[in-house]
Amino acid sequence: MKVLVLEDEKPIRDFLLVNLKRAGFEVVEASTGEEALAAARNQKDFDIAILDLMLPGVSGFEVCERLRGLFPRLGIIMLTAKSQEVDKVMGLEAGADDYVVKPFSPVELVARVRSLYRRMYPGEVSEQENHIELPPFTLMLDERKLLKDKLEIPLTPTEFSIVKLLMEQPNKAMNRDDILTSVWGQYFMGELKIVDVNISRIRQKIGQGSSGPQYLETVWGFGYLWRV
Repeated sequence: MKVLVLEDEKPIRDFLLVNLKRAGFEVVEASTGEEALAAARNQKDFDIAILDLMLPGVSGFEVCERLRGLFPRLGIIMLTAKSQEVDKVMGLEAGADDYVVKPFSPVELVARVRSLYRRMYPGEVSEQENHIELPPFTLMLDERKLLKDKLEIPLTPTEFSIVKLLMEQPNKAMNRDDILTSVWGQYFMGELKIVDVNISRIRQKIGQGSSGPQYLETVWGFGYLWRV
């Protein structure tokens, strides 16, 4: 696994590098948004990027948005301060898959990186079960692609996992807590809001507005379902 680390504070950056390398990851560091974007463009083979949001110059939010535009399947984890509730939402809306709140333990960070990686590469799928057809959508499980009328809709690793979870059980309402556990894992310490933000992003990507077909429905006070 190859990880890009963007953190402007050297002690924190060194802490991240030591623990990620100790866990067996290949790590490239950047202290500015410009450095991170340049590294991503030059190397192009990162699996996961860990981004501090509060940076001088190009912000972590902008880096997140630009990386997501360049590499739709890149896993992105943002680092936030405990008091930055609005930053968590903004980071997720910018395209992040997950967040880790400072201060954090190296065990937690490595676990979150590995969890995201497993969502990105869940294992091989048999040829007989390599897609889900719910017209006008086709979910290609082996290629990890969502098609609408045969046109690809770029999804983040987390968005793909949510869509897969709901499309596997169409017309069945799924509790937000169950979505959180299934996608982020039972030991995830974040908030349910991360589910809602990702659902909102998916709706925008599949072209679901206030009028027209409502494929991804809200079950008020409970969760969500994929309607066919």
